[in-house]
Amino acid sequence: MKRCIQLGGNALGSARPNPMVGALVVYNDKIIGEGYTSPYGGPHAEVNAINSVVNKALLKQSTLYATLEPCSHHGKTPPCCEFIVRHKIPEVVIGCIDDNPEVAGKGLSYLKASGCDVKVGILEQESKIHHKRFFTFHNKKRPYIILKWAQTQDGFIAPYKRNKKAPVWISNSYSRQLVHKWRAEEQAILVGANTVLQDNPSLTVRDWEGQNPTRIIIDKQNTLKKTFTVFNDDANTIHLTSKEIDFSSAPAQQICDALHKNTITSLIVEGGAKTLQQFINEGLWDEARVFVGNMNFKNGIKAPLFNGKLISEEPLKTDLLKRYVHD
Repeated sequence: MKRCIQLGGNALGSARPNPMVGALVVYNDKIIGEGYTSPYGGPHAEVNAINSVVNKALLKQSTLYATLEPCSHHGKTPPCCEFIVRHKIPEVVIGCIDDNPEVAGKGLSYLKASGCDVKVGILEQESKIHHKRFFTFHNKKRPYIILKWAQTQDGFIAPYKRNKKAPVWISNSYSRQLVHKWRAEEQAILVGANTVLQDNPSLTVRDWEGQNPTRIIIDKQNTLKKTFTVFNDDANTIHLTSKEIDFSSAPAQQICDALHKNTITSLIVEGGAKTLQQFINEGLWDEARVFVGNMNFKNGIKAPLFNGKLISEEPLKTDLLKRYVHD
């Protein structure tokens, strides 16, 4: 199952909005097939693992391992359960049950009714953590939310004034490349109108290989011109204004509701300070990734205030990356 979780990590950033499942086939204590979820619309992990087995005759005496309960419904692809049964695999070992109402135990029941010996809950907690984006989306009806910002050693996120409409870099080039890697891993990225006005960002993965995230732009007054870079054709953009969001009442929750309707399973909130603070104030975040740069502003826009559990500190040349989780 540890190997399945490792395999599933290969689908991070490409399987979305599907879960990034890892699967393998074992015969006589030897792995004879492996697979993970294909990009959305392609075969699931179980199908890829079974198809990778060279000698299909061995499947009748093999065990299939998977991080998540195999699906039992028709979506973009046929049910994995039917594929498993068709190949007469006698034993299936599952990390955790799928909370998606379309599955939620139905795959387990189908396999058992078809004569499979099914074991559930192997490395269950580790499997649930692996599928945290998927479970947050289905259980909390919102994306898995990662807050990200860079701040100075004296706690500022930006200067009050700047000479041009471009980012004022607090973090170094290594940290910025890591951020682009994160963008490739998550489905969407969100900023407020003021960040667009001040920085004119692209919010793409220029410094990393991968798919650009969907850009979520919060523009209360609907004043942003379409000439800003976030509205170009490099990535999909969802533009939310007061037509869609009532900014006088829990706007972050309404934004989450809108993203859930758009099947956005994970989100990086990049700023600015007011936008980040709104998500914090409404308790709508799961992780915070904070870069502390090697500089001081002495004054400026304060970094967000939040309570979270510090889980790691990692030096990145002149920066320090602090990771927090929401208690």
